[in-house]
Amino acid sequence: MKSHPLLTTQPILRQALFWLCAAALLTFIYGTAYKSYWLGISTVIMLLPVHICYYYVLSGPVFTCLFLQEKYVQTLLALALSLLLAAVLYRLVEIFISDPFVYQYYKQRDAHFTWAKLDGTWYAQLLSPTDFVNAVERSNVVVWIGIALKFVLLWIERREAAFQAELNILKGQLHPHFLFNSLNNLYAFALASSSKTPEIILRIANVLRYMLYECSSEKVLLKRDIEILRDYIDLEQMRYESRLDLNLDVTGDIRAQKVAPLLMFPLVENAFKHGAGETIGTPWINIEINANERRLVFKISNSKSDVPEGAASQRASGAIGLKNIRKRLELLYPGRHHFEWFDEQDVFLAELELSLLPAPIRDRS
Repeated sequence: MKSHPLLTTQPILRQALFWLCAAALLTFIYGTAYKSYWLGISTVIMLLPVHICYYYVLSGPVFTCLFLQEKYVQTLLALALSLLLAAVLYRLVEIFISDPFVYQYYKQRDAHFTWAKLDGTWYAQLLSPTDFVNAVERSNVVVWIGIALKFVLLWIERREAAFQAELNILKGQLHPHFLFNSLNNLYAFALASSSKTPEIILRIANVLRYMLYECSSEKVLLKRDIEILRDYIDLEQMRYESRLDLNLDVTGDIRAQKVAPLLMFPLVENAFKHGAGETIGTPWINIEINANERRLVFKISNSKSDVPEGAASQRASGAIGLKNIRKRLELLYPGRHHFEWFDEQDVFLAELELSLLPAPIRDRS
């Protein structure tokens, strides 16, 4: 789930919104108790600075410098001290500012009005157990709502960071193998002084530019993703020349849809690596892509190696790649994808279907 941009890029606005909501809640509570919302909001204005100071002491020094640094004993001591000081400050504001104001409000409307809470010296009022417990309760309600919200936002931000880091790791696993194969191809053509060398360099640069820069976006145009797929396929076809029987069929409308980048790429790469690259004779690869405004269907099949040696390690390597694809799909399209593969004796087939409809709120717990 992603937090709203205003809540992450504009912390001042976020905090102002929280305190506005807190003031409204406190006004409702005090206004209901006093049977006057004007008196309620006046009292809240007097007491709100105590809530604000208390909150920023807890969210700043106590939690940032102690709790998040795993100093739990110091955190408990700081919490107890902060709670006590906040309650004392709350009572002092009541005794000297808000309670006299409330008393005068009712006195003007009823000359016989009395309020036992104001009996005795200020020190006696401060030590009143009932009033002090009430001060502890009132000074903590709004503050701990704010602390809870802060922890929720922190959890969301850390989950988002972990999510992006995991995606970057999975995406980054594509680069080394592609670059290694492409440079080998380039070296072979350069040794032969082939006229195709400049074209190879251009296509490699195009694919790498896409991987390094354009793939940093969460979604890319499907049309662009397929263009890069074609560049990669052309690079591989140059290596196999007429020995490879390859069919690529793209149908439907691919102009406006957006998808997560490089989802089809590793399956095509796998077909060349474990199919065409290890098949004696005439290897073949069939690729079908069909898209509309609602879904994308991708199918790929390829011949398999005729040589049994090293089959176990090849299967293990391919399985890891397929698991990585499944993991990316679970992260990017939870509940909106279908992915399966069939590993037969002489053919490998993979089918991927994505829903291109707007995603629901994503739960990454």
